[in-house]
Amino acid sequence: MDPYESNNKQILSPLDKAKKEESPKESESKAAETKNEAENEKKDSQKEKSQKNSNQKDSNQKDSNKDSFEPSSQSEPEPTFMEHLTDLRKQLVKGAIVFALIFVLVLSTINFWFPYVTRGHELIILGPLEVVKFYMSISGALAIGLALPFLCHFLWQFVSPGLTERESKFLSFYSPVMLLLFVGGIAFGYFIVNPISYNFLTSLGAINFNVMVSAQEYASFLLLTTIPLGLLFELPIVAMFLAVIGILTTESMTKIRKWSYLSLGIISALITPPDFISQLIVLIPMIGLYEISIVIVRRIEFRQAAPADV
Repeated sequence: MDPYESNNKQILSPLDKAKKEESPKESESKAAETKNEAENEKKDSQKEKSQKNSNQKDSNQKDSNKDSFEPSSQSEPEPTFMEHLTDLRKQLVKGAIVFALIFVLVLSTINFWFPYVTRGHELIILGPLEVVKFYMSISGALAIGLALPFLCHFLWQFVSPGLTERESKFLSFYSPVMLLLFVGGIAFGYFIVNPISYNFLTSLGAINFNVMVSAQEYASFLLLTTIPLGLLFELPIVAMFLAVIGILTTESMTKIRKWSYLSLGIISALITPPDFISQLIVLIPMIGLYEISIVIVRRIEFRQAAPADV
């Protein structure tokens, strides 16, 4: 028999009483510890979750920044040679379409402008196809003259991205002046050079010949005395452009003045009918344009030197 049992009652020893008294305290401390550990684990899990979310946000932001930068780099790629050719082809096609439309318009209204071209001269035709040649050549020349502003605009759209700021400003400002000089040269040839040369040559031939001018020969003579003069009247603009980019100077133009006059005389002889009167009529304004070009180049040099002195 157990000496500590009495009437089915458990009798505890002093050690068992101490352990039994301490066990609630230990259970409470263990519960507190487990609670603290659970809270710590919960805090750690929340920290990890928040850190994971922040990392994910950073990665998403980097990806968005990367995506935002990629289109900008792809939106302005350097054009290749084939792309340049494609762009040039587009501009030429547009110019050809404009020329074709104007050509059809001019050819359909031939009875309106025909008296202004022939000036009332009696022309003959030497074959059935000569009428077609005359109409086509004159209509083509008029169509080129009327389509020239559009062609210059299309070519400007092609070359403007590759020009420097100075060249771009020069062309955008002086393009109307170039067109006016070209029209002025054609007008000078039509109203002055062509009638004087035509009357002089026909009167010279009438001395010993029965003069009959064919329509095709008259068309060739008219184009010869107008279109080249329109190109020669661009001399001041060419000199100005060369002076702006630093190729031409007043000193160089003055030194080669005599050789320039000789060159202009040769050019006037090549583009005019073979008579001294026509060549002299063309040479005199060409010399005047050359002297005007020297004055323009001198003013450009003065403007370019003014900021340096200040």
